[in-house]
Amino acid sequence: MANVDEVFKALADASRRRLLDRLNERNGQSLRELCAGLGMARQSVSKHLAVLEAANLVTTVWRGREKLHYLNAVPINAIAGRWIRRYDRERVRALADLKTALEQEPMTTTEFVYTTYINTTPERLWQALTEPSFTQRYWGLSLESDWAAGSAYTVALDRDGVRIAHPEQVVLESEPYRRLSYTWHTFTPEWAQAYGFSEEFQASLAAEPRSKVTFEIEPAGPMVKLTVLHDGFEPGSAVLDGISQGWPAILASLKTLLETGEPLPSPQPEPAPAS
Repeated sequence: MANVDEVFKALADASRRRLLDRLNERNGQSLRELCAGLGMARQSVSKHLAVLEAANLVTTVWRGREKLHYLNAVPINAIAGRWIRRYDRERVRALADLKTALEQEPMTTTEFVYTTYINTTPERLWQALTEPSFTQRYWGLSLESDWAAGSAYTVALDRDGVRIAHPEQVVLESEPYRRLSYTWHTFTPEWAQAYGFSEEFQASLAAEPRSKVTFEIEPAGPMVKLTVLHDGFEPGSAVLDGISQGWPAILASLKTLLETGEPLPSPQPEPAPAS
């Protein structure tokens, strides 16, 4: 996991900040796309991206033979929490351009990508993602399945015994301790009632295409790198807006549970859009 020194070093270079700005404008770009219009050689862009990736400011996802790059704001948020709130903002001017971009309107994208490092093992993390007793503690709901590719899964909410099942609610990929992917759950009237959403709002979410979430697990020394990719959204998706706010809280609680034995003080609900 990158330390604070690596993050500051990565942000100190104007060219690297330009690359982050480009990803903030449109996430999920290939090396070829990032090189376009920058006036830098492909090799130089590759070296800058390697520094950003080492600092955990950029995360990558393979789509076939193409490597896509995504902005990962986790280190920026950590720095903001530790430093910007304690000292005058003028003392961190090097972060101002990126920080301003991150505080503006949400980036135009059709997917959510988040990378975190957890002091655990791939086996333990897989258990936390798939066993109902674990998901209940940090997520506030249970996911029930045999987790074989093609199998259905059921969501059991810890609210009035609500259970959500659907023929299209299935496991897409399952490689224990390495990769898990499934379609997102169905927005049923019972789900809306359990979380206090209106019928109209529930109907608007249910009308959107069904999305999918993928968890990629990679050993990283004594830690494990977890990348969450939630995609399949259309531009302007209300579901995407909601899960983009919900996933960071869920994953923070998951990390805390695995590292300390206890989730965050209040178990978070599922990633869901605000009405």
